[in-house]
Amino acid sequence: MCKHILNAQVAIRAPCCKQWYDCAECHAEAQTHKLARTIEMAFLCKKCKKAFRKDMTVYDESDEYCPHCDNHYVLDAKTPKAVVKLESEDVRVDARMLKDERVPDLLDDDDDEDLFSDRLG
Repeated sequence: MCKHILNAQVAIRAPCCKQWYDCAECHAEAQTHKLARTIEMAFLCKKCKKAFRKDMTVYDESDEYCPHCDNHYVLDAKTPKAVVKLESEDVRVDARMLKDERVPDLLDDDDDEDLFSDRLG
């Protein structure tokens, strides 16, 4: 499973070290050498688990499909994005994380200090 491309449909065989990787970045993390360029690429379809080769000099739109199962493997890559989420318990058990819309939010407005200054003294 590739952590760089979430929707990777094929694995590539690196011509330099003859090992399978999900993407070029996975190869760079695992190896100390640079990924070698080649004219003929070897792919492994993740849907049917069969390997096939493609000549990259005559590559056209019809070559974007696995020859065994017709899986469209050339897709726009979906890369993971960092998301900050607040995790809490089940709100049915502990509702302290929910905001009550009926109560005004006093922390956001600085103008409210004038309203409550007489209460503070």
